[in-house]
Amino acid sequence: MREFDPERIFAVLNQHGVRFVVIGAIAAIAQGYPLNTADLDVTPARDPRNLERLATALRELDARLRVSDGTTGVEFPIDAGYLSRAESWTFTTRFGDLGVLFVPTGTQGFDDLRRGSVNVKIAGVDIWMAALLDIIRMKEASARPKDLAQLPALRQTLEISRERGQS
Repeated sequence: MREFDPERIFAVLNQHGVRFVVIGAIAAIAQGYPLNTADLDVTPARDPRNLERLATALRELDARLRVSDGTTGVEFPIDAGYLSRAESWTFTTRFGDLGVLFVPTGTQGFDDLRRGSVNVKIAGVDIWMAALLDIIRMKEASARPKDLAQLPALRQTLEISRERGQS
């Protein structure tokens, strides 16, 4: 398994002008959720220009399709047209695992998530993180046992954030 370095993934995405919102654990952690994770999930804008920028960034990250056996992944043609043909992708990159979900469960995609997102500066780069309410909405909609198990702590994090005037 490759060492997880989300800051380096953010830097490459930003360098290529990819428009995206971070979803899942990294977004929750950035807002105070006490959890560790070993992957990064993003929802990019799905317009053709952004897909081209995403494809370029993925090539620079040496992205490969992630497989469950923990190998280095499977090579595939990384281009905007190919990326547009699926709702989600899971990659392994030289900086760790990256999930790309165009329309996460319970959302309408990038524009929906961007509206309520929170801007966080990481390593000098402005990154848009899904709001805790949206993360909760996605977890509830997925109804996967591991997501449902996280809901109490996510709701508590949201409450603490509201008490501090951060949400």
